[in-house]
Amino acid sequence: MKTESSLSVVLAGGGTAGHISPLLAIANAVQEVRPDARLLAVGTPGGMEARLVPAAGLELATVSRVPFPRKPSLELLRLPGKLAGAVRQAGTILDGARADVLVGVGGYVCTPLYLAAWRRRIPIVVHEANTRAGLANRVGARLSRHVAVAFAATRIRGARHVGMPMRREISNLDRAAARSAARTALGLAQDTPTLIVTGGSSGAQSINRAVAASVAALAEAGIQTLHITGRGKTVHDANGVLLAAPGYRQVEYVDGMELAYAAADLLLARSGAATVCEVAAVGLPAVFVPLPIGNGEQALNADGLVNAGAALVVDDAGFDAGWVSANIIPLLGDSARLDRMAAAAEQLGIRDADRRMAALVLEAAASGAGHRTRSGLSNSEPEQ
Repeated sequence: MKTESSLSVVLAGGGTAGHISPLLAIANAVQEVRPDARLLAVGTPGGMEARLVPAAGLELATVSRVPFPRKPSLELLRLPGKLAGAVRQAGTILDGARADVLVGVGGYVCTPLYLAAWRRRIPIVVHEANTRAGLANRVGARLSRHVAVAFAATRIRGARHVGMPMRREISNLDRAAARSAARTALGLAQDTPTLIVTGGSSGAQSINRAVAASVAALAEAGIQTLHITGRGKTVHDANGVLLAAPGYRQVEYVDGMELAYAAADLLLARSGAATVCEVAAVGLPAVFVPLPIGNGEQALNADGLVNAGAALVVDDAGFDAGWVSANIIPLLGDSARLDRMAAAAEQLGIRDADRRMAALVLEAAASGAGHRTRSGLSNSEPEQ
């Protein structure tokens, strides 16, 4: 039961790990400063949050997924009714939680939650992860005075630059101190230049192909490669045999990317918002191959580090074995340049974004409490 001094925080977001990870980091930071807080996450039934949020020990409620059609269609005609139904579901969840504040991190689930909270005058806190803001958070920013962004370049109404909330195992990482143990844990040699490749939890076929074609050149250059292929995306040679070469090791995933960050001299990856911000926070040189589909946000996410000299970027279409030989192999042989890139990355990194977001959540909740006191409203009495 909620007491007079307790705090009820509802956190909305999901669909991808890029939304779920910051949501969980914010939840943990709020709980750290307010142990009495009651936390409830809200997602959609079919999103990754249905598995990841309960696994993290956080209660999850769900509302129907309402995608916004990009082109005129029959689905567009059905949108108002579907959205109204999702808003009603969201309102029931907010009322049941007696929410003091709503935190949204993006994804389909956020739009109905933002609208339901706005109708009830529940304060809204928005966190936008990408340089190009998503539709749901653009809506949320119009309904809130508490808007935060991971990238300074993000253009969204009323934004404060706080960085990307991330797990403490990453934000507190000392790469130099953790390197030896991380390389041992990942089955890597201690004193060999190390390239770690990842396409994210789902893998990236184009990156996998280019790396597979480069293993001989990398090995000849004395570079060891840990290739995180993605679940179900193991790499085989021309004969259909699991690819193997001196100094090359492939795994489908790594449980705890802090190990990979600590072990790497250079990271090769997509430029999702979380990866870019984590690379900066831990001071790790990187080569980014932005996802070629979508609205181009991955290329924009990488711009800050690339412009600062902390990372290289290459178009997906131009990334092949020739590019690896011409760029990645020489870079891994230049320790002074890698050191400069690491220092430049760290200058842009923000390690306490989760704490900054917790402070913003408490600020918003306090402003809402003041309004409800003045207007005579309670959480169970939404203003009409």
